[in-house]
Amino acid sequence: MVIIVTMNYSVFEYSKNILFGGNIMKKGIALLLALLMAATMMFAGCDKQGTPDGENGNTEKIVLATGGNTGTYYAYGMAMGPILQEKTGITFDVQSTGASKANIQLIQQGEANMAIVQNDVMYYAYTGTDLFTGAQTQDFAAVATLYPELCQIIASKSSGIKSVADLAGKRVSVGDAGSGVEFNAKQILAAYGIDIEKDIEKQNLGFGPSADALKDEKIDAFFCVAGIPTTAITDLAMSTEITVVPVEDDKFAELSSQYGFYTQQVIPADTYNGMTEDVKTVAVMATYVVDKDLSEETVYNITKAIFENKEQIAAAYAKGSELDSAKAVQGIPSEVPMHAGAEKYFKEIGVLQ
Repeated sequence: MVIIVTMNYSVFEYSKNILFGGNIMKKGIALLLALLMAATMMFAGCDKQGTPDGENGNTEKIVLATGGNTGTYYAYGMAMGPILQEKTGITFDVQSTGASKANIQLIQQGEANMAIVQNDVMYYAYTGTDLFTGAQTQDFAAVATLYPELCQIIASKSSGIKSVADLAGKRVSVGDAGSGVEFNAKQILAAYGIDIEKDIEKQNLGFGPSADALKDEKIDAFFCVAGIPTTAITDLAMSTEITVVPVEDDKFAELSSQYGFYTQQVIPADTYNGMTEDVKTVAVMATYVVDKDLSEETVYNITKAIFENKEQIAAAYAKGSELDSAKAVQGIPSEVPMHAGAEKYFKEIGVLQ
């Protein structure tokens, strides 16, 4: 490699006369130093202007917080990150994290500037309730919903449970203590007049342990909030007869009027072994949020890249097929503001007025 350095006379004279007092024997050293000084100045100038590390000379970097490295959030982020980087020129650094609550805290701490979270968790954070009681944060703004995470209420067929109302007095797992699932269970049960602390025999188990407990007849039913099909339920249904319990229309209306993050969804027949009919339920939405201080241009470009490259994202990860710009603002609670960049895109395509 040949480096051509352009140096003016004053630089050389300064090096020779000031550094070496004009000693002719040291001209060679002075010349070398002068060349090095000029080269340093040249490259410093390049650094100041910015060296492109993405398309269109974009040097911006987004730290995208997801979830555990075996979970859906992480897999989704790893699939989408390179596509968004290609389309926007922004560098995406996808990070494995503790998921929704931790992601909002990472944005608050300045350690991430974009994240996937459940829309109910972002509601709790913004309003300082439930998971965020006493720890309110409003350092983020919503971008778009990605796909539904359905509230699945699974009962053993032998229990005779056919409605949420039938859970009263039964042994019910409501997810890990203090988890988002437990708050969803509390809200759904309350819509049926059931107090989670008084009216059921509450157990706090994760999805896998809940499925095992139902199989072993240690519980009668459990709540699971996840995309469908959920592996733990699929495996359970192969060895145990189950009932997928519905949330009726009037109860959805009651829930959604009180909590703006719920949407209505259907678990299709045959999702699990033994299911012969569609079952209505409620869902929360996996949602992109960003640091509220990200520029409008940056968030606009990211939002546009997501929804105009749906097919490529779906090819990289199956959940991408559920992207829908027409529904991407549904389930974002009114209490949580949308980022101006996302709002600009959705107005541009007619989703928002």
